[in-house]
Amino acid sequence: MAKLKIGVIDLVSKGPNTTLWARIMHANLASVMPQVVATWCEQSGHEVKMICYTGLEDLPNELPKDVDLVFICSFTQAAMLAYALSNYFRSKGAVTVLGGPHARCYPDDAVKYFDYVLGFTHKSSIDSILENCVQQKPIGQFISAGKQPTQLPGVVERWKFIEPTLKKAPFLKIVPMVGSMGCPYTCSFCIDSTVPYQPLDFEVLKEDLKFLRTKFKRPLIVWHDPNFGIKFDDYMDAIASVAPAGSFQFIAESSLSILTEDHLKALKTNGFGAMLPGIESWYELGNKSRTSHVAPREKLQRISEHVNTIFKYIPYVQTNFVLGMDTEEGDEPFELTKRFIDMSPAAFPGYSLLSAFGEAAPLNLEYQRNGRVLPFPFHFLNNHLAMNIKPKNYEWVEFYDKVIGLTSYSFSRKALYRRMKATPYFTSKWMNFMRAISSEGYGRLRFYRQIRKNLVEDKSFRDYFEGETQTLPKFYSDIIQRDLGVWWQWLPQGAMHHDPNAYLHKSAKKVKHAEPTRVPNVLSAEPNQPS
Repeated sequence: MAKLKIGVIDLVSKGPNTTLWARIMHANLASVMPQVVATWCEQSGHEVKMICYTGLEDLPNELPKDVDLVFICSFTQAAMLAYALSNYFRSKGAVTVLGGPHARCYPDDAVKYFDYVLGFTHKSSIDSILENCVQQKPIGQFISAGKQPTQLPGVVERWKFIEPTLKKAPFLKIVPMVGSMGCPYTCSFCIDSTVPYQPLDFEVLKEDLKFLRTKFKRPLIVWHDPNFGIKFDDYMDAIASVAPAGSFQFIAESSLSILTEDHLKALKTNGFGAMLPGIESWYELGNKSRTSHVAPREKLQRISEHVNTIFKYIPYVQTNFVLGMDTEEGDEPFELTKRFIDMSPAAFPGYSLLSAFGEAAPLNLEYQRNGRVLPFPFHFLNNHLAMNIKPKNYEWVEFYDKVIGLTSYSFSRKALYRRMKATPYFTSKWMNFMRAISSEGYGRLRFYRQIRKNLVEDKSFRDYFEGETQTLPKFYSDIIQRDLGVWWQWLPQGAMHHDPNAYLHKSAKKVKHAEPTRVPNVLSAEPNQPS
């Protein structure tokens, strides 16, 4: 096999971005899998340059000239940029490959713009692309294994690609690690709901932690596990066996059912400084909080008490909610969340608008079957900028009124003051304040108010939301052009639009032909890629 010149791009930003938040935090949002792919390519004898794109870099100048192959990892919100980059590199003769969540969610769209699109990925699939490094036109190939991998290169092997990214972070320097794949819960809206849970090798984990202590006085690590701590004792034993208590700082996303008081004591001892539990809804999805058969107001009381208990041991907690679920109607869901803000003032509330990401979850088939999925461009599918599912129990203006009311309440001066007062640590205070005044708080509130205004004043805008027209409002196309900046000129023809019901059409085709359509698959029985 000829030695290839390879570029790997991790798209943290969906376009050029010079904001203060991007400069401080984007380098800390790097994904694990691009580093894994870069490591695998280098292990196969190729020359590799990896870039974590934070919005500040000049990509054509940072990547090697005359690159033969480019891997791009993208969430759906950065798909427009990924498509533009692929078009640019293919015009230079390079072969392009897309991986990450967007590739898993929208493979049939992505193969129009990439030579290869990866679902579950492991080293043998990467090696097959390296051996067949030629452009695939007019349609690329989708390659996926049947399950996730059983092992990935750890921090020690990936360090060459981690370190340059950390150097971009001026203050906090957060190392990404992953200890497990999949999730034991079956939340029907989640991309991991159908992926079986499996832990990775704890011996590799321990070696990585030992290594990081040679690089940092007190390493700050974020766990990319979909639900951290399923094998709780194994994790705690592994961490404790490496170094004295308090030698590390950890951030993790976990379910409330795992965060019992005994577990919280162990987490505190082992240096966990931030947890991101999912509350999701007051009306359903209670398995992760052990409240599946509890009435909403009782669930509010229990969860608020639980979250306040967490703060006895963990200094920073973000509680995650999904707004607009089918079981919700009227004022009560939003009023209950406001009461939670009052009852647990230190918690930072993370709100997501109910969204369907292509093939990500089984529930998406039901939404598509009922004609409720709207064709919002990928650029806005980040759980915040657009809700691409028509609400079941709300009119659009009514829904945005309630979202605006909740967001205003959550980031009011009173709420900010109470959150600041209830948070004892400076770093937590600073993080809460920055998030509130940036695009996540005030910025999102301004955007929601503009959407509501457009819904009331612009009939064509409202018709798009109602699904009565497929014509994208200029409001959205202007945002895409502005955000892409210099990459707008490379956006391929047709990339602004996609079939929102592609998953349904594919499923119907499989049923019609009785046997599933097989995609090209270079994999044996081995597994892959965390998103």
